[in-house]
Amino acid sequence: MKNGQNNKNNLDFTRNIGIMAHIDAGKTTTTERILYYTGRSRRLGEVHDGAATMDWMVQEQERGITITSAATTVFWNVNNKPYKINVIDTPGHVDFTVEVERSLRVLDGAVALFCAVGGVEPQSETVWHQSDKYKVPHVCFVNKMDRCGADFFRVVEQIKERLGANPIPLQIPIGSEDTFIGVVDLVQNKAFVWEDDLGQQMTEVEIPEDMQELVADYRAMLLEGAAEDNEELFEKFMDDPESITEEELVAEIRKATISRRACPVLCGASFKNKGVQFLLDAIVKYLPSPNDIEDVVGINPKTEKEEIRKADSNEPFCALAFKIATDPYVGRLAFFRVYSGSLKSGSYVLNATTGKKERISRIMQMNANKQTPLDIIEAGDIAAAVGFKTIRTGDTLTSEDNPLLLESISFPQPVVQIAVEPKTQAEMDKLSLSLDKLAEEDPTFQVTTDDNSGQTIIAGMGELHLDIIIDRLRREFGVEINVGSPQVSYKESFTETVTHREVYKKQTGGKGKFADIEFEIGPADEGVTGVQFINDIKGGAIPREFIVATEKGFKNALSNGVLAGFPMDSVKVRLYDGSTHPVDSDALSFEAAAHFGFKAAGVKAKSVVMEPIMKVEVRVPSEYVGDVSGDLNRRRSILREIQAEVSQQIIKADVPLSEMFGYITTLRTLTQGRANYSMEFSHYAKLSDDLAEVVVKKAKGTYFS
Repeated sequence: MKNGQNNKNNLDFTRNIGIMAHIDAGKTTTTERILYYTGRSRRLGEVHDGAATMDWMVQEQERGITITSAATTVFWNVNNKPYKINVIDTPGHVDFTVEVERSLRVLDGAVALFCAVGGVEPQSETVWHQSDKYKVPHVCFVNKMDRCGADFFRVVEQIKERLGANPIPLQIPIGSEDTFIGVVDLVQNKAFVWEDDLGQQMTEVEIPEDMQELVADYRAMLLEGAAEDNEELFEKFMDDPESITEEELVAEIRKATISRRACPVLCGASFKNKGVQFLLDAIVKYLPSPNDIEDVVGINPKTEKEEIRKADSNEPFCALAFKIATDPYVGRLAFFRVYSGSLKSGSYVLNATTGKKERISRIMQMNANKQTPLDIIEAGDIAAAVGFKTIRTGDTLTSEDNPLLLESISFPQPVVQIAVEPKTQAEMDKLSLSLDKLAEEDPTFQVTTDDNSGQTIIAGMGELHLDIIIDRLRREFGVEINVGSPQVSYKESFTETVTHREVYKKQTGGKGKFADIEFEIGPADEGVTGVQFINDIKGGAIPREFIVATEKGFKNALSNGVLAGFPMDSVKVRLYDGSTHPVDSDALSFEAAAHFGFKAAGVKAKSVVMEPIMKVEVRVPSEYVGDVSGDLNRRRSILREIQAEVSQQIIKADVPLSEMFGYITTLRTLTQGRANYSMEFSHYAKLSDDLAEVVVKKAKGTYFS
């Protein structure tokens, strides 16, 4: 038990955190400062000159954006105690939302970055809601306080209004824009200013006279908030608020943060090296250790019952693979989070998702794209495995004797697709292998073959996503390709519920094929995806094994709609009657009957084309609002609202994705380059009949147009 206890104690000094935000809020710059101050990096890497440690891909360095989440491990001392922090820097662009999703699934806490000028932007909301799904506590950091238009208190208000959170400022900035020189720490009730360019030297000063009333108000709110859930502290607060000690205050803020009742807010300017050390302190003080989160729950594949695993190295081994990457030197890497037990390098594990054994030949601790070999990894830690065969994102790795299957990670469906083909026929196999590797890394990237034309179709989350994929094919895999124009990923949906009887019968001498099914088919209930299958067979008219095969047939048919071959998102099927032949009926016959029945009934159920609708936000100077709104109207948009900001307006609209290709060029022309926009997938909606007719005709043609 001693080792387990030691592991548990060590876990108190471990933090697994991610840095998340809207694009260009300063995530990678902040991470680079964390690497520098913790001694992991000897120089400050900058995003704008392509030297950031965490942006190690060539495409990231060229474009100044983060594309793939990067992991690193750093150490930070607080009160003379060393804390281990596993940091994952995630992308901000909505096209790479999968990187945020799978990182949040395995993290215990997150640093939510906000630009002091832009505030809570659309992707800020998206990643915040993603973290809410996985119950991840937050510490907020208002970055870029040195920028023109920075407003700390406006951002705090936006966190409250737009995210529905309870922000509690732990600092108040001294000055802003060019005059941002320090902060007042409300927990210590002290003021600090930075003395040097590297932000390492801080000097305690008197709280500025013109800020004393503001500081007193915010500190009183902080003390009252901390005391309201603690009877002992509440009595202290009523008698003498200042009798509450710093340790008591930190403990209550930590409790509120971990329970997600509140989120501490700090501020700084990462590019100017200000505030990151305070942020590191806050990560350690307020975000949870693996011991503070709920024990992981999974299903035992042998008993099909729920089991719990504690964050303890003496428990059976259980981990979740959250990312697959390809490294030019060590081959394929599987990033995984260990929830319980321990794993030695060279050990065998069971992939509980596939039921196959895997040998983990080496275990690596990651620092961006560099690796340090480890002999063993224990509960609560994050590392990368090398030497496996078939591990995929979302797979559970577990001990063979005590298997446990964890809930996998769900990913959004791609919305943009293009056709690709190699420039020479000799490279066809090379292209196929390369695409398989990329699809293995990225669950939101899909590769299919068009049934009509035989073309290879790649699909992703947006134009930028596919642009990066094509660039990687050329650079990393050395495949020269021809590329078609981007196409929207349309879907089909039934509008009416109909009944149908399908009899599948074949006789070719000897044993034949026979299946007879009667079913009702139509739109699925709201919120349901896939096949909503209802078994209403009475009196054993169809045996159970044939019913399972029938359901499988309907599921397979879903990938190819009846109107133009577009996939169908959801359908409701009620199987209520049928018959079998004593000799000729088998599972394959019923699967085929379901497939053909789906096609025949689908025509009667009046299938329609559905198009992806994007949630678009355009930030535009006031004088151009009319021009930009008019252009969006021409793009079949539905205007939701226009918000007035200090120097600009924010137009929010729902716009069909098909109307948004190349939008940035038009927007720059209309606004002399002064506006920018962001968009993310919102929902699917019915396409008008006249446009649907054009789309269906085109779908039956070719993707190279």
